[in-house]
Amino acid sequence: MSQTLLETDGLTVRFGGHVAVDAVSCAFRAGELTAIVGPNGAGKTTYFNLISGQIAASAGRVRLMGEDVTRLSVAERCRRGLGRAFQLTNLFPDLSVLENVRLVIQARHRKGFNLLSMASGHAEITTAAMAVLERVRLSDRRDHKVSELSHGNQRKLEVAMLIALDPMVYMFDEPTAGMSVDEAPVVLDLIAELKHDSDRTILLVEHKMDVIRTLADRIIVLHNGALAADGAPAEVMASDVVQEAYMGKALEDV
Repeated sequence: MSQTLLETDGLTVRFGGHVAVDAVSCAFRAGELTAIVGPNGAGKTTYFNLISGQIAASAGRVRLMGEDVTRLSVAERCRRGLGRAFQLTNLFPDLSVLENVRLVIQARHRKGFNLLSMASGHAEITTAAMAVLERVRLSDRRDHKVSELSHGNQRKLEVAMLIALDPMVYMFDEPTAGMSVDEAPVVLDLIAELKHDSDRTILLVEHKMDVIRTLADRIIVLHNGALAADGAPAEVMASDVVQEAYMGKALEDV
């Protein structure tokens, strides 16, 4: 069996009297893409926020490659191999497309801006950044300010920055949201390409069932913050839990 790269054990968060994520235990293995689905308000993005550290857990644990990272900052989790692309773009709007990707690669290698390293080290960083931009079909916009890009191209740049980070765990929160039918396939093809790396794992929050059918090796379903189903795509998508959730009917206690 593949190595478990990420694990949540009884992960819970409460906001006042409301339990937004309710004791969710899941293990995510290398070489596997897991789609996280559920109706609006099911707790999908909150679960992502707990894993990546944007929200502090009320109870439970997050383990990354066997280490407890529950109390670590977002930045420290990132340094240890957890990378997330946000549902809303999280970019530097006044910098160029190339500079955005360069900054990620520079941070990953912990190279600062000093004149002695600029000629050699920074040239290597620029070359690496351009290679990433080629992958996301943005090399022709390398000198454009991010604020000048269309929404779809900003989403592609966000994926480029995540690829540049080179994490062990990729987290995508609705990566094609707001993208046109022409733009979305580029991002989906990139995620499919990332699946070929059997040393990494991918988590995907997505509403579009055709995307899930195409990409997912496994589906987990959240409902009212709790884990309602977990298994192979065909099995889970045929289940009453998913059928009822996506038909908009009220789910009974699961």
